[in-house]
Amino acid sequence: MDQVSVFTVLLLTALNLGTVSVALPLIMGRGVSRAARLAQASLIAQTLGWVAIIASGFWAGHWLDMAISTVSMACAGASNYLMFLALRAWLGRRVGEKLLIALVILMPLGYALSFSNYSVRVGWANFLLAAQLLLLARATIRHKVDSSRRWRWMLFLCYGAVAGATIGRGILGAFFPESYPHFQSGHPVNMVAQIVANVGQILITVAILVAWREEAEAKLRAQAFTDHLTGLPNRHGWDERARVLFDQAQRHDSPLALIMLDLDHFKRINDTHGHEAGDQVLRMVGRVLQSNRRSSDLAARLGGEEFALLLPQTDMTAAVLFERRLREAFLQAGQEFPQGAVNYSAGLAMLRPSDHSLTELIIRADNGLYQAKALGRGRLELTS
Repeated sequence: MDQVSVFTVLLLTALNLGTVSVALPLIMGRGVSRAARLAQASLIAQTLGWVAIIASGFWAGHWLDMAISTVSMACAGASNYLMFLALRAWLGRRVGEKLLIALVILMPLGYALSFSNYSVRVGWANFLLAAQLLLLARATIRHKVDSSRRWRWMLFLCYGAVAGATIGRGILGAFFPESYPHFQSGHPVNMVAQIVANVGQILITVAILVAWREEAEAKLRAQAFTDHLTGLPNRHGWDERARVLFDQAQRHDSPLALIMLDLDHFKRINDTHGHEAGDQVLRMVGRVLQSNRRSSDLAARLGGEEFALLLPQTDMTAAVLFERRLREAFLQAGQEFPQGAVNYSAGLAMLRPSDHSLTELIIRADNGLYQAKALGRGRLELTS
């Protein structure tokens, strides 16, 4: 009866995983990110592993038992590595990847080589599997990008719990084989391990769905705040991020420079060469601004041919030098177009102690831009 109960849990786990493996791609649809695809592949590999370990029980004592159960170890390791890659895609670079790869390779290899010694192969497989799960749990903690703590902590707790149960089963098989003579043994430790694995996989799937939803929401938010032609923040993105930089500069009494620039004779480009040529120029402007700014600088397209550059920790002298380099980059990049070099007019304003809002800084930079246009274009005008 105990064996039937354990087998039932094993079968339910495999069925649950198989159902989820089919349902997830249908729920997420096409065009999902690399992280989501890796998570889907991880669940598929996990399903194959559980199916293989169940199938091996029907060939006990046969060489197929060793072959199929070794495949199940390989699938479990592959599933863990695929999930590690998914976490790396979602959260940034993770530590422990080389160690995980070594454990994934060694687990089925050692299992197959020690198959004739039950205690060794059971202990080896469970301890190395637990080590892989602990590395996955660790990979959920630190992150280099904004992400919700909820799904990461859910993964951490699930992988930690399954690792603990796996260690318990490894100890039982390695040191007390008489109490755990086979994988479907009804020993309480084995039963708990199977139940924890079943519940853990359900919660891991929930965490994957939450991570995917968070990623999709972030992508939609980025699209709403990004200009599709240049790849720069649009006016909404500018409003959100520029105010933060302005407040930081005021709080720390640090220099802040604002350059407002407008492409010269852009309408003439559209009228003479067509709107596609105009779009190509705008794309070039986006590339030049992105490649010449620092990571702390904010460059945005405010609309039409108008752009803005906010430069934290930049005094007047540094801002003027930056603008000279930028203009040279514009003139050089513009040579690729049939209409010749692309130039711009610009106004520069520095943050003053009397500025109470970003709007005041923008107005002064705009005044400089209008002066540059009035004085013949293709130049930078400084405002007090």
